[in-house]
Amino acid sequence: MNFKKILIIIFIFNINSNFVYSIEPDVFVQSTVNRASQILSENISRIEKINKLKEIAKKTVDIKGVGYYSLGSARKTLNEDQKEKYSKLFEAYFLKSFSSRLAEYTNPEIEVNNKQVLNKNYTIVNSILVGTSERPEVKIDWRIYTKNPDNPLIRDLIIEGLSLARTQKEEFSSILNSNENDINALFKTLEEFSKN
Repeated sequence: MNFKKILIIIFIFNINSNFVYSIEPDVFVQSTVNRASQILSENISRIEKINKLKEIAKKTVDIKGVGYYSLGSARKTLNEDQKEKYSKLFEAYFLKSFSSRLAEYTNPEIEVNNKQVLNKNYTIVNSILVGTSERPEVKIDWRIYTKNPDNPLIRDLIIEGLSLARTQKEEFSSILNSNENDINALFKTLEEFSKN
């Protein structure tokens, strides 16, 4: 391989690296949904689709941040061991919930329309799940965490005005309130969900 070819390869690699690590929130969302859509349209088993979707989620969702938000004020009462256990249980819970729901779609077409920069940490990306003969059009807003602009992450989905993170937080709060705020009751719920 001559020197000129090496320079071309380095140039192409740098272009790709810049694209991957410096991306606008709306481009990030469109890229993410395109990758998910491609997986869902592949002629592979449901289990294979779920595993591939989990890998996308690990790279694009702030799972730890979503988990701590979902725990609410109860997070302040946990010791370090409990926080570590919760983070592991929540990740398994989130990945199963996210991937198994998404795997039900055969070929979701999502169009990103615009974005609203709230502050340096958050941008809302507006999109539409295109309607078909089998389902209506659905408005989806993505709350993107942009504190590190080189690595945007999904913090929440607002579907037709309903925040999934807030709904999850209310569910966890209900579990804790029904069990005298015993964190072990929540741990048990997350463990059982992930096993089934």
